[in-house]
Amino acid sequence: MKKLLIATTNAGKLKEISNFLKDLPLEIVSLNDIGISDDVEEIGKTYKENSQMKALFYAKKSNLPSISDDGGLEISAFGGAPGLKSKRWVGHNSTDEKIIEHMKKIAKQLPNNNRKAFFKVVLSLALPNGKVWSVTGEIKVIIAKKPYLKILKGYPYRSFFYLPQLEKYYHEKELSENEQKLYNHRYIALQKLKPIIKKTLGLKD
Repeated sequence: MKKLLIATTNAGKLKEISNFLKDLPLEIVSLNDIGISDDVEEIGKTYKENSQMKALFYAKKSNLPSISDDGGLEISAFGGAPGLKSKRWVGHNSTDEKIIEHMKKIAKQLPNNNRKAFFKVVLSLALPNGKVWSVTGEIKVIIAKKPYLKILKGYPYRSFFYLPQLEKYYHEKELSENEQKLYNHRYIALQKLKPIIKKTLGLKD
């Protein structure tokens, strides 16, 4: 069975991507599984640049096909901020708890008639030979005035994401398994990436 590296240090992302790819005949491995602790500085000017940079680095480092991603929260009332700075919005020593506290302040500042935001992601598949493919996914949400009480580790922003069409928070404790896929930006992107994975790695249906 062919191996595929999910190149992320975020436990939440690793779990989510692995789960969304479980229907493919692959052995999913993590950076910990193969003993890689190197970090990649995200110096790109777009999600795509950062995503490809990480995927290519880890593919060459591991000699395995690798998936990496980059994305961010874009709040309409703030002109699309924080965007690329989403992970570092409260500084480089950011934690889930610090982001939650910062978002509480942001949620109070937003006007009632413009609480719209987008969560966007670019997923990249890279091979050790330097070839790379990228796909995108996004969801539209409303920034809630108050957070969902239970923090989802690795996904602090989701505590504030509200899906008015479902009248639910964008949180795994709220959504059914099917809803988690329909309204998950990473799942949306992976559905575009799966045919590329299958063709590139020679997987049979």
